[in-house]
Amino acid sequence: MSGAAIFDLDRTLLQGGTGPLLSRAMYDLGVVTRRLPGESLLYGLFDLVGETLPSIFLARQATLVAKGRELTSFDAAAQAAATAIFDVIHPFALTLIEQHKAAGRPVVLATTTPHHLIRPLADLLGFDHVIATRYSLTEDGRFDGSISGRFIWSRGKLAAVREWAGAEGVDLADCFAYSDSIYDLPLLSAVGSPAAVNPDPRLALYALARGWPIVHFDVSPGVLKVPVVGVELQRLLFLASPPLLTPYARFDVAGTENIPRTGPAILVGNHRSYFDIPAMIQMMRPTGRTGRILAKKELFDVPVVGALATALGGIPVDRGHGGAESFEQAVVALEGGEMVCLLPQGTIPRGRKFYDPVLKGRTGAARLAAITGAPVIPFGVWGSEQVWPRSSPVPNMLTLAHPPTVRVRVGPPVELKLRSAPADTRRIMEAIVDCLPPEAREVREPTDEEIRRATPGG
Repeated sequence: MSGAAIFDLDRTLLQGGTGPLLSRAMYDLGVVTRRLPGESLLYGLFDLVGETLPSIFLARQATLVAKGRELTSFDAAAQAAATAIFDVIHPFALTLIEQHKAAGRPVVLATTTPHHLIRPLADLLGFDHVIATRYSLTEDGRFDGSISGRFIWSRGKLAAVREWAGAEGVDLADCFAYSDSIYDLPLLSAVGSPAAVNPDPRLALYALARGWPIVHFDVSPGVLKVPVVGVELQRLLFLASPPLLTPYARFDVAGTENIPRTGPAILVGNHRSYFDIPAMIQMMRPTGRTGRILAKKELFDVPVVGALATALGGIPVDRGHGGAESFEQAVVALEGGEMVCLLPQGTIPRGRKFYDPVLKGRTGAARLAAITGAPVIPFGVWGSEQVWPRSSPVPNMLTLAHPPTVRVRVGPPVELKLRSAPADTRRIMEAIVDCLPPEAREVREPTDEEIRRATPGG
């Protein structure tokens, strides 16, 4: 058998812990009537910093709550909790589980949470195997207040995984493991492909020292969140990019209320300058959201710059091979509820074509909308070429006395028919033009100087 993919549960597959949701289900259904001392406080601390020794002590003492009750008395609560927990599982965790299954690897849930409470959730998530703490039963099928076998935590979890792997003929060197907790270090160190997921501070430092991947299942693969604080790098970029930092340009932004504050969305705009990116940042800053931005692959091939572009949420587009891989990444991002930003023209028009009032675009945005059902939100950028003309390798930062204005307008969702990608692409490009000022629609002959400024190298 090929290697397996082993997942922790709390603070790995979801943002916090399953404890509050499991407890609520049991209280609501009358399965338990008393709370453990300090339960709410420990749950809150767990969500904030991860596993602590007091939270593990609480998990051990939970056997006393079940003592004397029949195994089947928890079935309804476990099923109800499974539905509630499934709704808050990180979207990209579900994607990764499916990718491992598609690669032929069994997926394994390894968790301290009691088996009888978590099995319904494991079934909903499609796990092939569950390694979880089990409570001992009396002969008449009631819990006796003790643990049967290993307590699935830290070295106990590793020992249980080793036993499972031996029985299934799985080599841990071929396995993947995902966890948030420093207490899962024994398991992570034992597999060939460990990953620290939403790691607690100690595991984050250890992962950095070992060069392990640090990932977050609430954002697209490859997107960086700053360790310990857990803030997306792109969000920090937005916070660090107020208009005051570009005094050589003014921004006039309107219509951002048309950008959905939650859920998937496809933002599409025209391309006039390399300075369109700062304009897009000013457009997205007030929304409180980040986005996955499609850009040409050549940018990602530049050392350091490419890694930074990926960490910031960029998706490379290999135009020479049709962009199939970038299209799939964009679909995954949208299905995970993220925004995707792209410029359908693909590149900045050069020379005389720069002044063509009819915008021509590729069909990627229309095809993404047809597959995902995400709304397409148009925006128009005007004046960015005055800050950074195509003829110049750098922006003009000497206009402090009279900075040009970069105008950005966001329009309402484009009404698409979702039957023909070329026809919907025309609708998208027309909607982008509608976001531009009237002079953008004028047919005129550009001057030689204007053509020079719109040509690389002048």
